[in-house]
Amino acid sequence: MSEAGIVGGTRVSVVDAMTATSAAVDRVLDRLLPRPSGPEARVIEAMRYATLAGGKRLRPFLVRASAGLFDVPEARSLRVGAAIEMVHSYSLIHDDLPAMDDDDLRRGQPSCHKKFDEATAILAGDALQALAFEVLAHQDTHPDAGIRCELVSMLAAGSGTAGMVGGQMIDLAAEGTQAGLEIVSRMHAMKTGALITFSCAAGPVLGAAPPAAREALADYSRELGLAFQIADDILDAEGISEDIGKTAGKDAAQGKATFVSVLGLEPARHRAQAHARAARVHLERFDGRADMLREVAQFVVDRRS
Repeated sequence: MSEAGIVGGTRVSVVDAMTATSAAVDRVLDRLLPRPSGPEARVIEAMRYATLAGGKRLRPFLVRASAGLFDVPEARSLRVGAAIEMVHSYSLIHDDLPAMDDDDLRRGQPSCHKKFDEATAILAGDALQALAFEVLAHQDTHPDAGIRCELVSMLAAGSGTAGMVGGQMIDLAAEGTQAGLEIVSRMHAMKTGALITFSCAAGPVLGAAPPAAREALADYSRELGLAFQIADDILDAEGISEDIGKTAGKDAAQGKATFVSVLGLEPARHRAQAHARAARVHLERFDGRADMLREVAQFVVDRRS
C-alpha cells in the first residue's frame, strides 16, 4: 500500500492508520461497554462480543480522517466513531438472524445469535442502537448542544427507513427477483452508503466546516459507499469464508440482488474502480490533507476481506 499521510510527524500507510484507529476506537468502546454485572449481564456480554470482535473499523476511520481536516480533537471524533460502530454492529447482529440473512459466521467467529441465542442477539442489537445515540447526545462528544443534535439527527436519518433499514427492506423484497441496476444501486445507497455518508459528514459537523467542504465530503462518501458495496459483492462471489470472515457465496445461493448478479463479475470490478476514482476527485479542495481519504477509496476496492 502506498504512503498515505502523516500522523504524529511520521508518514504512515492507510493500513497502519486504520489499524491505529481500530485500536483507539476499541479502547473507547471498552470504556463505553463496561464488563457486565447483575442480572442483565448476558445482554451486555453479547453487546461486547459483537462490537469488540474486530473488523476493519472503516466507519470510525472515516470519522477520524474527515474530522482531522478541520482540526477536531481526536477524543470527540473517536466518540462519534464508537457510536457509528455500535450502530454498524447492531445492524450486523440483526442481519445475521434467521429471519434476515440467516448467517452463522461473522468476522470469523460464530454470529451473535449462534454464540448466545436469538432473543439475546435481538436485545443486544437494540441496546447498541440506543447506546449509540446516548453517546452522541453526551456533552463529551461536543460542548455545543446544537452540534450534538445535528449528529443525532443525521445518524437517525442514516439508520432508519430513509437509510439502512429501508435498504435492508429493499434487499429482502428483491430476493429471488430480477432486480435491475437502479434498484440495486438504490438499495445499497441506503443499506450501506447511508452510514458511510454519516461517517464522512460527521467530521465537518464536528469542525463546524463551511457548506462547500461538507458538500465535497458528501459527494466523496456517495462514491465511496458504492465502491465499497460493489467490492463486497465481488468478495462474496469469489472469496472464501476464511478470508472474508463470513459465509462466502450466500448472495447467489439466496438469490440476492447484487451488483455482480446485475452487471457480471468483471464489469462490476471496473465499476468499483470507477467509483473509487470519482471519490478521489471530490477531495481536490483539501490538497494533501486528504491523502488518507484518497487512499482508503482505493483500499476498499483492493481489499480481500
